[in-house]
Amino acid sequence: MLVGVPKEIKTHEYRVGLVPASVRELRHHGHDVLIETGAGVGIGCADQVYAAVGAEIAGSAKEVFDRADMIVKVKEPQPAECAMLRSGQVLFTYLHLAADADQARGLIDSGAVAIAYETVTDGAGRLPLLAPMSEVAGRMSIQCGAHHLEKEQGGAGVLLGGVPGVEAASVVVIGGGVAGTNAARMAMGMEAKVTVIDRSLQRLNELDMQFGPILNTIYSTVDAIERYVAGADLVIGSVLVPGAAAPKLVTTDMIKAMRNGSVVVDIAIDQGGCFETSRPTTHADPTYVEHGVIHYCVTNMPGAVARTSAFALNNATLPFVLALANRGYRKALYEDPHLRAGLTVHEGRITYAAVAEDLDLSFTPAEEALGL
Repeated sequence: MLVGVPKEIKTHEYRVGLVPASVRELRHHGHDVLIETGAGVGIGCADQVYAAVGAEIAGSAKEVFDRADMIVKVKEPQPAECAMLRSGQVLFTYLHLAADADQARGLIDSGAVAIAYETVTDGAGRLPLLAPMSEVAGRMSIQCGAHHLEKEQGGAGVLLGGVPGVEAASVVVIGGGVAGTNAARMAMGMEAKVTVIDRSLQRLNELDMQFGPILNTIYSTVDAIERYVAGADLVIGSVLVPGAAAPKLVTTDMIKAMRNGSVVVDIAIDQGGCFETSRPTTHADPTYVEHGVIHYCVTNMPGAVARTSAFALNNATLPFVLALANRGYRKALYEDPHLRAGLTVHEGRITYAAVAEDLDLSFTPAEEALGL
């Protein structure tokens, strides 16, 4: 199979779908790799590094899309990329379609076979291709939140860990999954006062056993969210409903109740965000102020640490890329129900129920679309 890797074109996105080690592995299995010139520069991997492991360097994205049997990317295809996809071509990348009707229409019209990283599952019901980027985003959320709490950035002028004789900042993390846990861990490491709010008692118990009394765990209710958000210096939104739009758990009135100069970081913004006041931003212009509260809602947070993120992502995606290349997408999806869970668009039909529901589109089960 000819696997194509275009250069990412989303604003300030420097990650790459395949790192050199992944290219070498594909070549070892007998596959060809076509990578757009400059695709790996953002992670410190020049064209000659890719050429040395057997990749062919393409002069343009159009050449990659025209020739490749499968496209491996990081971020959702932009309109110009959707226009280059063709019927039957496999696209393997993050999609986050539930919050992006225009992209969904572009993929439907292309006739391509789009498999989303974020809904591939494993035997324990986890999301193994979302997890590494959730880890990065969770850790970055505290780093970014702490920075924007500084007075120079428009924040309240609060140091997360405080100092002897001065109270530490209050950090509230809504959602105790992979991103939320990593956010809490980083905030505790910076000696902030940290509360995690989650609706799963089992998850709260696990966090309590993992971190002990230095972490405050609270069961999620409207009252609890309202009370803790109002008193927070930094709120991290890390709620996930796989494949679907994120629920709006923090209302505009809750944001209004926060102190001026407080910060909210919406990790869930790829899926529409979990704050009513959230709207997507970019690394070029990452924040805005709403009701006196600084909002950080960058849709590709891990892109800021592109090298770490690209290698972490490839560690997770490579086995699935190999499966698709070695067996062809139909056989690979037939044999692996966990990979099949990632199938979102198949030759003009939406094959993921939550996406179809959120976008009010007709739904075709993956098994039916594949003729299984």
